Amino acid sequence: MSSDPWGRVDETGTVYVRTADGEQVVGSWQAGSPEEALAYFERKYDGIVVEIGLLERRVKTTDLSAKDATTAIDHLRQQVDEHHAVGDLDALRKRLDALVATVEARREERKVLKAKQTDEAKHAKEALVAEAEELAQSEQWRSAGERLRALVDTWKGLPRLDRKSDDELWHRFSHARSAFSKRRKSHFAALDAQREDARKAKEKLVTEAEALSGSTDWVTTAARYRDLMTEWKAAGRAQREAEDDLWNRFRGAQDVFFAARGEVFAERDAEQGENLKLKEELAAEAEKLVPVKDLKAARAAFRGINERWEAIGHVPRDARPKVEGRMQAVERALQESEESEWRRTNPEARARAAGLTGQLQAAVDKLRGQIDTARAQGNNARADKLAKELEGRQALLDQALKGLEEFGG
Repeated sequence: MSSDPWGRVDETGTVYVRTADGEQVVGSWQAGSPEEALAYFERKYDGIVVEIGLLERRVKTTDLSAKDATTAIDHLRQQVDEHHAVGDLDALRKRLDALVATVEARREERKVLKAKQTDEAKHAKEALVAEAEELAQSEQWRSAGERLRALVDTWKGLPRLDRKSDDELWHRFSHARSAFSKRRKSHFAALDAQREDARKAKEKLVTEAEALSGSTDWVTTAARYRDLMTEWKAAGRAQREAEDDLWNRFRGAQDVFFAARGEVFAERDAEQGENLKLKEELAAEAEKLVPVKDLKAARAAFRGINERWEAIGHVPRDARPKVEGRMQAVERALQESEESEWRRTNPEARARAAGLTGQLQAAVDKLRGQIDTARAQGNNARADKLAKELEGRQALLDQALKGLEEFGG
């Protein structure tokens, strides 16, 4: 009979292994010596030890699932329980029990981690839904649309929740995107309609502008072009390509008209500039008639100057008031000279002036007497009242005396 600390072989070739529950039959060996039998079953034990060690490392260092780890443990435990190896089988059971505990602990850790990840994913998706629902009301069509597309990519990267929760959140998320898309589509449809209306309105404006481009009614047509520009701005924008084409036509028609007007005005300005020089020379000639010495000769000379003035034609508008004012000043001086001469040589006017002066002088003398009487009587109130009346009469008398002097009196 042959034996070692963990097993033995009896006379019949039966191999036993020693365990805490006593000896267990391992198998029968007839092919060789008892030592070879024990060595064979010890090698089987060593093989189980190697498999357990490998499984322990996989559990600790890889993401081996609890299910796969449990299956592997059960397979090794079956080998240990079937007693087809010689060695410390109880130690192997303890290692397998410890491995079961490790796997369970890992299972709980993963369960907690998964619950945490699920909770985080739920909050993340709820935040995405809230932002999507807010963006659904936005009118920042480009930026909001880009952001919604980015939210979809973020959603796809998050873990799935339980079916009910995930479906409910996805329904809200999808509804918000659809609502935004519908509003954006409606907005751009309305915008397209507005742009089409603007295009039609601007087509009419361009047609009129082109029809006016050959006009020579400079004032009326220029005013109409200003009105057309106001209408153009009020019409809104057409589609970009149409807008650019219509604007080029509209602007081109105006350019044709204003270029032609500019040439005509340039010629007119040159002519009016020459006219201004001539009228300034005439104004200087007229100004030499003042002060008037010989009224009859001055009048004749002024008429001749004025006839030449009228024959010259227009001058630049901004220069007109000054040069015309010079001629008008000379004309006023002639008129004043005529009026002075008439008053001086008109006997009736002189008599009227003298009569008025006499009346005013009598009234003044009378008031002075009344004032003296009132003060002598102590009636100062009446005297003051009469004094104010005297001031007015005296002013009229002074004016009348001045007029009488003009008659040489």
